This record gives sequence, C-alpha cells and structure tokens, in this order.
Amino acid sequence: MSKRINRDEAYNLLHKYVKGENYLTHSYAVEAIMRGIAKKIAPEEVEFWGICGLLHDLDEETCDWRNDMSTHGPVSVEILEKEGFYDKELCDAIMAHNPLSGKIAKTTLEYAVLAADPMSGFVKAVAQIYPDKKLASVKPKSVKKRFKEERFARGANRQYMMAIEETGISYDDFILIALESMREISDEIGL
Repeated sequence: MSKRINRDEAYNLLHKYVKGENYLTHSYAVEAIMRGIAKKIAPEEVEFWGICGLLHDLDEETCDWRNDMSTHGPVSVEILEKEGFYDKELCDAIMAHNPLSGKIAKTTLEYAVLAADPMSGFVKAVAQIYPDKKLASVKPKSVKKRFKEERFARGANRQYMMAIEETGISYDDFILIALESMREISDEIGL
C-alpha cells in the first residue's frame, strides 16, 4: 500500500539515491521554484509541488539516461513504487518533466515542473557570469536578455521554460518567481 510522501521522507529518499552535490543542489533549486509557483497558483499544494520538484531527478544517478533518455522518469517511478511511495500525480509530474519518457505535460503541475527544471539551471548560469557569482546580483532583465541568446546556457530548453505560460503565469513573472525562490535558499545551493 502506497502513501503520499512527505517532505522529510522525500529528502531522505533523494539522498538515498542521489549523491552528486550538483544533482542535489539542482533538486533543491527546482523544489524552491515549484514552491514559488504553487504559492501563486496552488497555495494549498505548496508542500506537494515542492516535493515534485525535489524528486523530479530521483533517478539521475540510477538510470542510463546518457544512452537512453527515455529511461529518465520511468526509473524514478520504479524507485517510488519499490520504496512504497507510488502516487500517480507525483509520478506523472516526474515523467512529464522529460517528454522523452513518453509522458507529455497536460496538467498545471506537470507544466510547472517541465518549466522549473531548466529554469533553475538557467538562473544559475546567469548568476555564474556575475563577478560574485551570487543570485543577489542577478536582475530579472539579465535573465530575460540571456534567454534570447541561443548560445548562452544552450542545455536549458527554452521551449520547456516557456511552458510555464500553460499554467497562467507569464514568463516575466516566472523569472521573478524563480529568482526570489532560489534566493531564499541561496546558501543551501551555493549561490
């Protein structure tokens, strides 16, 4: 019998399966952004949306995504089932953050995690070009300007970031949410 996972259980599960510091800080950043989005459009679900962000890359070090990207997401679902935390809404959101898994985003939650994942890395990349490499220095207009530069942070899928608009949040507001949310945990993520 599965039960809905709480934040402490999600944190412990993440640390059981993910050891790389960069993967962990990325997961914390996506969690923070998801919480920020939820505060705006799903205030009664802030905790759950955060957990979806925290666990979106649960299988990062377990699946063979470098050779077969379609495994990224389904392996997370297998882990959650094995650990007794299967939750269809959570699993669908995790799968939808990687459309190559075969799950295309359809719900507000799924679009949010699809957008939050690349946005966390993009904001981090913008911070890295500042002399102090701190989020406190990043201006929203800098994020918007760099978004238009195709060569900048090429790995951050801009189409996925723009999927935020499917939630009713504008891209400009999304930038503010991401910056504010990541700044709240800047010490934890080293920015």
